[in-house]
Amino acid sequence: MARAARLGEVALPDFGIPSAMPEIPAARYAERLSRLRERADDAGHDAVVVWADREHSANLSYLTGFDPRFEEAILIVAADDPPALLVGNECYAMAGAAPLPMQRHLHQELSLPSQPRDRSRPLLDVLGEVGIGPGSRVGLVGWKTYGEDWRSDAPAYLMDALRELVGPAGGVVNATGMLIDAQDGLRIINEVEQLAAMEWSACHTSSGVRNLIHGLRPGMTEPEAVALLGWNGWPLSCHLMLTAGPRARFGLLSPGDRRIGRGDPLTVAFGIWGALNCRAGFVVEDATELPPEIGDYVDRLVAPYFAAVAEWYAALHIGQTGGTLHDIVARRLGDPFFGIFLNAGHQIHLDEWVNSPVAPGSRVELRSGMALQVDVIPATGTPYFTTNIEDGIALADDALRGELATAFPDAWRRIEARRRFMADQLGIDLHPDVLPLSNIPAYLPPFLLSPDRAMVVTGRT
Repeated sequence: MARAARLGEVALPDFGIPSAMPEIPAARYAERLSRLRERADDAGHDAVVVWADREHSANLSYLTGFDPRFEEAILIVAADDPPALLVGNECYAMAGAAPLPMQRHLHQELSLPSQPRDRSRPLLDVLGEVGIGPGSRVGLVGWKTYGEDWRSDAPAYLMDALRELVGPAGGVVNATGMLIDAQDGLRIINEVEQLAAMEWSACHTSSGVRNLIHGLRPGMTEPEAVALLGWNGWPLSCHLMLTAGPRARFGLLSPGDRRIGRGDPLTVAFGIWGALNCRAGFVVEDATELPPEIGDYVDRLVAPYFAAVAEWYAALHIGQTGGTLHDIVARRLGDPFFGIFLNAGHQIHLDEWVNSPVAPGSRVELRSGMALQVDVIPATGTPYFTTNIEDGIALADDALRGELATAFPDAWRRIEARRRFMADQLGIDLHPDVLPLSNIPAYLPPFLLSPDRAMVVTGRT
């Protein structure tokens, strides 16, 4: 029978913070571009055009090491020449710092409203100059894929220009899947340096959430609680979220000026490139401070939730299918009370959600190099509010684990310590393939004013 969960005494270790951020070597970007060209050739594309903006910059950043600020940007990859990068007034200088050599083109239509637009050529001229013309077959990379490959979230002016250039003998299709396909997209399988960078990010976000939980006090304002996260200025992977009291049920809101009261529900999420951590619970010391109608909060909601997540963790390994992971959560938390309707876990990269292999009947197999977000979110819509564990993990085979241990020994020591903590204190045994990246790995204190009491799984029932 399935294992159960209960509230127990848990001593969360200090796993440490990296002293320096791992860098992606410049040669990796050239390798990524080469792999993109191979995918494009296989798909019959003569050129690949990548569109990006501030929020949706991950594909461009992955390929070039450059992400636009304020403005949008367009990357054109054709033939074997250095790719062309179209940037506006304020990104032109910044793009020169990218580790990948590119042909920079000032395209002022990408600039902010009312800024000068007198020094750049029309888009059609630039696209034609880099080799896109009548009969060209263009793969357009935006943010998402759709049911039909003619649909894209890239701006209409870009799609219209491309279709005008290629004419009826050519074609423009959505090629975003080359980078984000849940089975084998280029950004789905991470190199050792990228995994180390994700571990660095996860250390900062998870330690921030830990600091908030341990420093939380009734009477603090929401901004004072946010300050405990210790954001280091690294680019956010999603907007920072913290709410308490009646607004907490809306989940995704930013903090306000409200003071946090004893008895409040509270949710927090903190994500920077490569990582996100989220927790939710009540600002109380124990169940006696909860309203009588939800006095069984742990038994009714948190314990079955944690048992499901623990089984999900234990099922992770290279070769596991997304459908199996979905079935674990559906079987345990399928009661409408829990309100689970999003994918039970997803892939993570510079952006918080790349894609998800987890869905009903999914035959997508987990692979070495994948980074996943443990992300199973109850939405009860009741006074029970919610509970939540969101942490990052990576999957690595023997060879990749050896590479990581050799190149990044401090990160490897932290990973091993987290695995021991999860097994010894939480009762969650992980397959050797599974590398927890968070400094609060599966740590879930439902009563936020008692951080030494967290959920654990027990023996078989």
